[in-house]
Amino acid sequence: TANFSTQLKLSSDGPFPSKMGAGHGPFPYLCVFDLDACFWDQEMYTLSKICDSSNVVKGDLNGRGEGVVGVMSGRSKISLHTGSLIALQNHFDNKFDDMKVCFASSADTPLAEKIGRSALKLLEVVPGVSVWDLVVGRDWNGEDINQIGRQPPLSSNKAATHFPILRELTKVPYDRMLFFDDCQWGDHCGMVEARCKESESGRGPTTVRTPYGLGREEWAEGLSKYAKNIKNEMNV
Repeated sequence: TANFSTQLKLSSDGPFPSKMGAGHGPFPYLCVFDLDACFWDQEMYTLSKICDSSNVVKGDLNGRGEGVVGVMSGRSKISLHTGSLIALQNHFDNKFDDMKVCFASSADTPLAEKIGRSALKLLEVVPGVSVWDLVVGRDWNGEDINQIGRQPPLSSNKAATHFPILRELTKVPYDRMLFFDDCQWGDHCGMVEARCKESESGRGPTTVRTPYGLGREEWAEGLSKYAKNIKNEMNV
């Protein structure tokens, strides 16, 4: 990606944030996004073509310049929801201390998984920097820790597979995660909160349901809800 090395700022402060943030926060150590109908506006199982750079849609990236705002899978355009773009642009600007990002999606088929990853590699956060560049390249030094799909060892139950695997790979405690999911095909948020708990705090990830996609309001709600949960824990 053009200007990749100069645009991405690598964090050197270790895996977990230690700061409360400048007047805001505390922020999650790990923000986990569901993909379909949450992070973006399509359901991958309905699509049939892997995305490639020959068929992208350029447009304004929330005032940051022109970049890839849509990618085509056949006749269907995949675009980020408003809150997703805002979240990742703020993350690109290092506004959340050392927070890292990843994805947990129960995409139905191996083809749906491939379409999803291909879209992540093309959709841009700021001009010249794709979602994949930021999340995989910067946050995880090129390692794809995203849990996308439902083929073994994954399943359709994110609480049983996706989140335990993320807990092991990232070493981030469940109660320091923030999770967004549309929950239209099952209450993934409720199941993850109930089943993925830290023994010391008795809490799981902070979750936000996004039945209409991740908007500006849902993103703000997630940050506020997480901060409130942590502050309540610290005051016990």
